[in-house]
Amino acid sequence: MRTAEVKRDTRETKIRVKLDLDGSGAGKLDTGIPFLDHMLDQVARHGVFDLEISAKGDLHIDAHHTVEDIGITLGQAFLKALGDKQGVRRYGHAYVPLDEALSRVVVDLSGRPGLDFKIDFVRARIGEFDVDLVHEFFQGFVNHAQVTLHVDNLKGDNAHHQTETAFKAFGRALRVAVELDPRIKGVPSTKGTL
Repeated sequence: MRTAEVKRDTRETKIRVKLDLDGSGAGKLDTGIPFLDHMLDQVARHGVFDLEISAKGDLHIDAHHTVEDIGITLGQAFLKALGDKQGVRRYGHAYVPLDEALSRVVVDLSGRPGLDFKIDFVRARIGEFDVDLVHEFFQGFVNHAQVTLHVDNLKGDNAHHQTETAFKAFGRALRVAVELDPRIKGVPSTKGTL
């Protein structure tokens, strides 16, 4: 069973994540941030992960701590669910369009945290959501999942579309990377570990 449940309780947030890497794409999301719930639902559906996230955060200040801590906790859940990474494909990539927008995401389950993030948002907010928090989410995820992640929005005139294509591509790239390949014996690394 490639599953995990992780809780993160701080003075700023209380986060709970349940993850099944071999799920059906079901998302049960209650972060207190409707736009983030929508994006995380894209990750579940396009990654075909079962994903439950509940969060209580200091949203009366702003959404920064909550978004970042959800990224951190989701990253911890992925790392735990992957275990020793035996038989995984390791690498995944996806291109996803949405109308005029197109994003590419490439991931390596490398064991080395690294984020290369290039989205030139056309506006600063999507409703009440600050687009700077997209980077904070991915940075938190990368640091705690211990993956290398490239997120590139190649084109787009609508900030919602730019963000949604990135999250959909993220889910699809992760789906490929965590998939078990029966031809891979052990860990897919010449080092023998990831």
